[in-house]
Amino acid sequence: MADALHPGMIDRVVRDARPRLVALLAAPDGDLDAAEDAFSDAVETAMRSWPENGEPRNPEAWLFTVARNRRRDRWRADRRSTAFDEDHTSGDGRVTGALATTSVEESALEIPDRRLALLAAAAHPEVDPTARTPLMLNAVLGLSAEKIGALLLVPTATMSARLTRARKRIRAADIPFETPGIDELPGRLEAIRDAIYGAYSVDWTFSAESARDGLAGEALYLAELLCELVPDDPESHGLAALLCLSSARAAARTDINDEFVPLELQDTRRWNATLLERGEEHLRAAGTDTPPGPYRLQAAIQAVHCARRRTGATDWESIRKLHTGLHALSPTAGGAVALAVATARCDGPAAGLELLDRLGERADRFQPALAARAAMLDEAGRAAEAVTAYDRTITLTTDPAARRHLERARSCVGLTTGAGSSSTSTAPPPTGRPAAPAPPSSGMDATVQPDRERES
Repeated sequence: MADALHPGMIDRVVRDARPRLVALLAAPDGDLDAAEDAFSDAVETAMRSWPENGEPRNPEAWLFTVARNRRRDRWRADRRSTAFDEDHTSGDGRVTGALATTSVEESALEIPDRRLALLAAAAHPEVDPTARTPLMLNAVLGLSAEKIGALLLVPTATMSARLTRARKRIRAADIPFETPGIDELPGRLEAIRDAIYGAYSVDWTFSAESARDGLAGEALYLAELLCELVPDDPESHGLAALLCLSSARAAARTDINDEFVPLELQDTRRWNATLLERGEEHLRAAGTDTPPGPYRLQAAIQAVHCARRRTGATDWESIRKLHTGLHALSPTAGGAVALAVATARCDGPAAGLELLDRLGERADRFQPALAARAAMLDEAGRAAEAVTAYDRTITLTTDPAARRHLERARSCVGLTTGAGSSSTSTAPPPTGRPAAPAPPSSGMDATVQPDRERES
């Protein structure tokens, strides 16, 4: 045993060790429930033992040893043949036998890393796509059905049932807890990335400045974990870069009065330099040897926005080019709006409105399109139409700070005409008029709701 226990050490060890150990404990039979029960038993034993005896030299190996033996004991109780190793646990939870001393610590070197296998199982084609993100949050991060339901705005009972069905499906379909083969891995990685981004998009407005803080922080943690597990996958680095660069601006999204601050007016000194650096590192790791996918393109757009911290200006022409490529590769309604906004910045509001018109009837029900249209109509001097669009946008906006910002913009309609859409200046608009809203895919700091659905 090592020195006396530091406050919070058990919580830190449990949080860091959980995905690795639960994945490994579930690997023999795919029973996530039994694996989590065994891990919980090991944690309870640690909470009794470590404060009295001190921190083990290798806490993760200690937890694995106890949890593995719990699983073995339950298999024996059910009169089933065991897939787990023999010996090394006493009835009171003390580690005994061959792994009682140094071999417990050394055994950590032999613990295979099955975290990617666990992520792959959660994103398996046999698992309902609507359950993949909740299952990752539950199985990999240990969030309860109640917490996941609250984060995803789903009743606890509904979420619990969804998770139960997903777990039963994994067992019934005999989904293996192993890293997919070379032919299957790319498709599975795409499903994993989409599930992680789905978690982030729910909570992007409140994205944390550090991993594990809120749902956006959990998604950021998963994205960087994925890069750790598949370090040579460019698109996974693109996803991590996207989330890092967006999260870096969290503190600047509201002012001291909790009022919304548009991206182009944010004080870049309030952006998190550490997350910006990590995002840039992920972009460099993604490289340029292969054609970029949607996450690398979105990350590149974020990087151009973040470059204002160094240059003092936003390169809207580069942003338009990137959005053009993104929309051609992976068309979404939100991406179409973002491209229209970037076009308006470069060529004026009429050009942006022309692109918005191509959305057809969807534009009348899609909050990002209405927010962008209202600003462009005002810039074009079409005040009456702008007021109507703002009214409709405000009714569809749920975030209080965003609603107040749009209400201020509506009250300023007609005060200036033609100033802003074609400008690349980051200075506040004249007469104190609120800056034009922009969709989240153009910078994720906008008075709109995220667009999560890809078009078919």
